[in-house]
Amino acid sequence: MEGIKDMSKPFLTVYCLVIYAFLLAPILVVVGASFNAGAFLTFPPQGLSFRWYLVFFNNEVFMRAIRTSLWIATLTTIISGIIGTMAAMFYVQYAGKFKDTVQIAMLAPLLLPEVLTAISLLFFVYSIGIGTQTIVGLLLGHVLITLPFVFINVSASMESYDPSWSLAAQSLGAGRFTRFRRIMLPLIKPGVIGGCLFAFIVSFDVFTISFMLKNVGTSTLPIQLFDYLRTNFTPEAAAVSTCSIILTLIVVVVCEKILGLRIHRF
Repeated sequence: MEGIKDMSKPFLTVYCLVIYAFLLAPILVVVGASFNAGAFLTFPPQGLSFRWYLVFFNNEVFMRAIRTSLWIATLTTIISGIIGTMAAMFYVQYAGKFKDTVQIAMLAPLLLPEVLTAISLLFFVYSIGIGTQTIVGLLLGHVLITLPFVFINVSASMESYDPSWSLAAQSLGAGRFTRFRRIMLPLIKPGVIGGCLFAFIVSFDVFTISFMLKNVGTSTLPIQLFDYLRTNFTPEAAAVSTCSIILTLIVVVVCEKILGLRIHRF
């Protein structure tokens, strides 16, 4: 049996490497194409150059789109984090026999095709008089599509939470908010952070919801990149995509290092 395990290790290693290569290959192609010295988006690159990064950083249209995406993703993360955490607390502690109903309702945006969700939201915002004159409809769509990620992560953390800890704190005179802030929140913090990270990344990259609900004059980065590729096919698009990937990785790493490792200080 030990010999079989030893023989299977190399095969398992090769299998994992193949899977990782399959997942990372498109990213590596985009990153490589961003350094293309030529005038067209091709791979392998026709020489190496930072030319298209300079063009990108001097393109105010793309810079404005990045700022818009960051602003909307930040607001979305805050709102989804609060609502998703509250929903997860209710689901785990108070839903009772309605747990399945609550779970289906919260996960519905993930179960439905995104384009159907976007069209439904478009009709909804017009029916309540919001329309697409402001970013309210766009923000509503981003919150709806990211809420399940916060709910799932926080619910998983809540499952290991023992309600007797809050009862013990209550018996010592701690109020409801104090019990939540000093006891529950530090224990479920990994789920909250993980859910908010997912919410930020999904909001920053979502296309269909943004395309349907954006107001006139507002373009997120995915929409601006889509509009650019309809008329241009230069390596600037790859440079934009590479910077988006790097920005997402920075957010994940910073949150993990600064917040994820300091649970006891929350």
